Amino acid sequence: MTQPLIDSPATDSAPVIPAVWARGLVRSFGKTVAVDQVELSIAPGEFYGLLGQNGAGKTTTIKTIVGLLRPDEGSVGIGEFDTWKHPTEVKARIGVLPEEFNLYERLTGAELLDFTAAMHGLDRVEATRRRNELLELLDLADAGSKLVGDYSRGMRKKIALGAAIIHRPPVLFLDEPFEGVDAVSARLIRRLLQQAAQGGTTIVFSSHEMHLVEKLCTRIGIMVDGRLTIEETPDGLCRRMGADNVEDAFIAAVGGRTPDTSWYAG
Repeated sequence: MTQPLIDSPATDSAPVIPAVWARGLVRSFGKTVAVDQVELSIAPGEFYGLLGQNGAGKTTTIKTIVGLLRPDEGSVGIGEFDTWKHPTEVKARIGVLPEEFNLYERLTGAELLDFTAAMHGLDRVEATRRRNELLELLDLADAGSKLVGDYSRGMRKKIALGAAIIHRPPVLFLDEPFEGVDAVSARLIRRLLQQAAQGGTTIVFSSHEMHLVEKLCTRIGIMVDGRLTIEETPDGLCRRMGADNVEDAFIAAVGGRTPDTSWYAG
């Protein structure tokens, strides 16, 4: 029987430890407070949507949790491990697809996946099996021998996602995974993420694509000016904001308004 692409986490009778957490998280850039006293607790297996307008603090929050930005105050971690006290343990348990990704452009797609697998300690036979499976799932089998530098933006995003999950991490962070990809690639990515979630992977997902947030996420957190102001299920958010869909509920939650389009009427 073929193994699942991403393993399900083990279960036992012990109290459930949050898969992802932040306690009193603060991060500033000069005099600008980007993240302000964020308290976050994401349970194993959740598909959590972290939403906010540009500059709300979403990406900064994710970067502190995964170990790319050190917090000014507070603590962050994955499971029982504090990110900044146990960085090796944390990095072994996460996959990250950042909004802006730097890839080794002189490697082929297949070589990039092989290199990433080796970095995570996979033996060559298992790494090759997973690499071939991912190239097929991401519709990159014919492009596996081409240099990443020659890939389109959508292809680069797909191969970066493959590199993020080849070691089957129990926690996956995605920052704008659908930005700049075509409809076919977006569907492939969505199906792969749904497979991961069904297998028990915890996914933290930041996106401006509200219809996908509504379709994929089990819980939503909304950030405004660096603070986590609301946490609800998609249905709960709509009820709370008196909206028919997540997009309208989000706009109401962040204090947005419908623009006056009469300017075009002359």
